[in-house]
Amino acid sequence: MTKTDKDYYAILGVAPGADEAAIKSAYRKLAKECHPDANPGNPAAAERFREIGEANGVLSDPAQRARYDRMRRLGAFGMRGGAAGSPGRRPDPQQRSSGFSFDDLGGLGGFGDIFSSIFDRGRKEETRARSGPARGNNIEYALEVPFMVAATGGKLPISIPVTEECATCGGSGGAPGTSWKKCDECRGSGTVSFGQGGFAVSRPCPACAGRGRQPGKLCDACGGDGRVHQNRNLQVTVPAGVDTGSKVRLTGQGERGSSGGAPGDLVIAFKVLPHRFFRREGHDIHVDVAINLAQAMLGSRIRVSTISGRKVVLRIPPGTQPGTLFRIRGQGISREGKRGDQFVRVKVDLPESLGTEQERKLRDFAESAGLRW
Repeated sequence: MTKTDKDYYAILGVAPGADEAAIKSAYRKLAKECHPDANPGNPAAAERFREIGEANGVLSDPAQRARYDRMRRLGAFGMRGGAAGSPGRRPDPQQRSSGFSFDDLGGLGGFGDIFSSIFDRGRKEETRARSGPARGNNIEYALEVPFMVAATGGKLPISIPVTEECATCGGSGGAPGTSWKKCDECRGSGTVSFGQGGFAVSRPCPACAGRGRQPGKLCDACGGDGRVHQNRNLQVTVPAGVDTGSKVRLTGQGERGSSGGAPGDLVIAFKVLPHRFFRREGHDIHVDVAINLAQAMLGSRIRVSTISGRKVVLRIPPGTQPGTLFRIRGQGISREGKRGDQFVRVKVDLPESLGTEQERKLRDFAESAGLRW
């Protein structure tokens, strides 16, 4: 069984007591909805599909599911003592750690990895408590940018899902002004002990999240979790010339820190959407423009759109061949002090059919020019 702190029942949307048929039915339905073939180019759907498969792999195997359920009842995956499926509280950083390492307990049928993930996280919380306020997590966000906005710059609205300390209860999980009582589960110690084989270990109490006390009334805003999930609306400035893979960091726009710590950063990765007319190659812009047979043979002047919004007059010399490439200098992408050019490739459109008189004149012309057909 792999390391995880995920609620596999919640991922599949089934109750903890669901039978094998219900789990199989939920998996098939979700897998069909989130399959990458049904969601091309959607990384969120691909990640969701992976999670669904992981959850089904554990819950459809009786032995793995039994081990998972035992650890879940002990609060190993952030569940409050025995409250199946309810979201867990964030452990109190003042809790004590046992100092025991489970890194080498490979003989417990996968329990070593699970224990390690639980208690290593507890030690991190304790270290964080000793060092004072903790900085918030960074958030990474993939932003799709229209081609013209990426080329010339602009602003785009985004909505970022964030998990933050509940402002109503200050992260305590108790309603403002509520009374607090000693935790019945740990008798106020904030820790509980349990054993596996010859080992006895202590861990933060899942009933009170290691606080040693419980509120008389849970906070209505967060349901006692101490955290809230919400969307943060922002306007993102897109610098001119960004390309797919370009990133920008917005300092302090990540998740809020705990105990007064500084917030994390928001890292935005840009993905530039294709344009129906313009193509980009480095700093240069490429376009295809169609001309007719007379323009190609006799020469002409055509107006070509550019990313600046204005049209440039391009001279087509007589006898221009299909595929000829013309350069319009200085009409490409401007970035880092460099500006590219725009390249125009001409395509010659031929009439699909000719009238009788048109065909006669074309034959006369071909004969006079010595052309064969």
